[in-house]
Amino acid sequence: MIHPWNQALYAQLRSTPLPHAVLLHGPAGVGKFELALALAQGLLCEAPIEGQACGTCDACNWFQQGNHPDFRRVEPESRDSADKSDEKAETGAETKGESPTRSVKRGGRPITIEAVREITAFLGFSSHRGGWRVAVIHPAEYMNTAAANALLKTLEEPPAGVLLILVSHQIGRLLPTVISRCRKVHVGLPETGRALAWLNEAGVENHAETLLAEAGGAPLAVLALADPERSSLRAAFLDQLARLPQEDICQLAQSYQSMTGEVHGWLLRWVHDTLSQRLAGKPRYFLDRADDTARVARVSDLTELLTFQRELSQAGRWLRHPLQPQLLLESWLIRYAQIAGARK
Repeated sequence: MIHPWNQALYAQLRSTPLPHAVLLHGPAGVGKFELALALAQGLLCEAPIEGQACGTCDACNWFQQGNHPDFRRVEPESRDSADKSDEKAETGAETKGESPTRSVKRGGRPITIEAVREITAFLGFSSHRGGWRVAVIHPAEYMNTAAANALLKTLEEPPAGVLLILVSHQIGRLLPTVISRCRKVHVGLPETGRALAWLNEAGVENHAETLLAEAGGAPLAVLALADPERSSLRAAFLDQLARLPQEDICQLAQSYQSMTGEVHGWLLRWVHDTLSQRLAGKPRYFLDRADDTARVARVSDLTELLTFQRELSQAGRWLRHPLQPQLLLESWLIRYAQIAGARK
């Protein structure tokens, strides 16, 4: 399915001749992945209706069952907690039963050269149905350098009747040589009112506006945020951030060590809100925690906050290879406690 805020973009893509490679990029949670799948199914459909898949022909049935012979999809086989958050944000509708299983060809973690070579070999074959051959790589930034370089030959000399769709949440992590050989299509955030209306239809009625703010305006991310268990864990962690340094940091880090990626996101947004309170007098993400972040902002040094925010942003690269998650969390929380509690 194509989310309502991406319908016009889909129509625009189908109204012009498609290149051999399209790079859909933008924040997680705006439906890029679903847009890529809709584009693939629309091309492979044997009875399209105004450029969109009919959903009933043999090709659509095969696609929905995950076994269309002219479609492949490659993703990392396993993700750490940070990556799973992105996947839930991008494919949140799938958890609601709105999107069927698709054909999947998986590589290792990260996306390896072997996985990419399998895709390029597939694209070099003749079409089984006499039409397009389509492959989706998601998230494209998970390709390691060797894998990305292996893709360049196909990007530079594409076979006829081939469409390669790359989906990226972080386009800056892609090789410039890959980016330059694709048609870049930015998939942005929907207008707030439209996003809230969609969330209401999806069954998210309680605190939808607050959750949308926390998600940075990405509606699909809200579906993960609204999960009761996840909301409870987040609330407990933020409660303790508001009380630091009185809490036992080692115990807190031990309790959340299996959620390193999520905790990193929470802490990064919390620090952003604290800075925003200090500089602009209002938060961006945790609207319901405005009093807490304002209090932390009053007792924290601006330079230290800015430095810590930069350190946290750079620390994101360790989320893919956390040797000791508990120690990683402890280091962040100790640093935060020094800033938030030093002048109490």
